[in-house]
Amino acid sequence: MGWQHLFVRYWIGITDHDWFRFLAARPALLEVNFWQPSAGRRPAALEPGMLFLFKLHARAGGQIVGGGFFVKYEAMPIRWTWDAFGEENGAATFEEMVARIGRYRRTKIDVQADQVECLELVEPFFLDESEWIAPPADWAPNIVQGKGYDSNVGEGARIQ
Repeated sequence: MGWQHLFVRYWIGITDHDWFRFLAARPALLEVNFWQPSAGRRPAALEPGMLFLFKLHARAGGQIVGGGFFVKYEAMPIRWTWDAFGEENGAATFEEMVARIGRYRRTKIDVQADQVECLELVEPFFLDESEWIAPPADWAPNIVQGKGYDSNVGEGARIQ
């Protein structure tokens, strides 16, 4: 892959299989919104231009299935998120996106007031299943957002 061995630090974020599958079917997209269901804290380790890899939830296999390059973080109301990114949110409709957010929040959602974390990524790429990468051996089950890695050390070197 062209992204391998180019970066010292990179980030692996946990993603939803439906989000991945929807976006992988649209390879012409120039950017995607890697949203988190609740706005809280920006991942401190993310820097503009940093490689950001997509790791499926453990229940979906936990493999690394693609990535992109981090541009910026912004917390936005759910409605604005859809208006800004549309299908780049990984859903065909606003209602589908809200339902997916609800699956993770498990609380009533106010689409005008409740915010999601938006991690804007450019140059997204999606690996064919035969290219999926085994998850990091040091990935703890309590990691819910993501984790930074160094491409020169341990699992970070194996993956990159």
